[in-house]
Amino acid sequence: RVGDEAGESQRFGESGRLKRGGDAVFFTFFQDSAEICKESAKLYNEVLQTKLTDEKKEKALKYRKKGKLSYKLVLKQLNKSFITPIEREDIQYIAVQLNKINKKIVKACLNLEVYHLTEYTEEMKEQALTLVNATEQLGEIIKKFKKVSDVDDITKSNIAMKELETHGDEIHLKAMSELFSGKFDTLDVIKLRDMYKEIENALDACFNVSDTILSVVLKGA
Repeated sequence: RVGDEAGESQRFGESGRLKRGGDAVFFTFFQDSAEICKESAKLYNEVLQTKLTDEKKEKALKYRKKGKLSYKLVLKQLNKSFITPIEREDIQYIAVQLNKINKKIVKACLNLEVYHLTEYTEEMKEQALTLVNATEQLGEIIKKFKKVSDVDDITKSNIAMKELETHGDEIHLKAMSELFSGKFDTLDVIKLRDMYKEIENALDACFNVSDTILSVVLKGA
């Protein structure tokens, strides 16, 4: 327990507020990963407004590679860091979720070709725009996290993210209702259901990261 207490003293100051002990490079990795998520979300949204070209497909593959590299860098740094700025479990969870967001978006983008989808529903477009907003909000939350913003500020950001996730849930429910209305053939139902689910999962992961950050900040408040 003495070692644990020493580690906690590195993470929290005398007032109990979170401080940046250990290796703060993790926050830079988080910012990099969030930026990749935002770019992949913008790409997906752009594709749904136009079409999936070879150039956009290559860009999606590049984002997948960059996201995977960023995730590996976090794990590598975690393995060699004796003292970390926040709990090791929280670092790993945030890194996993950020990687998940990017993978889900890129997979959805590439599946447009796999499923031979050339016409996109309004719900797909609504989801894509909501995802862009969520990844932008995610980037702002991580910036505040890195700067040790106060609890109220991060709480407001988390509430804004929850509203985006809830809006995403509403779009998903509307999409499912439309999908099983009898207007689509069976094969299209399977394809579109998978597309909707990938983006829904990405939106959920955005909120998971946001909520975890708020939890970490509350521990040190």
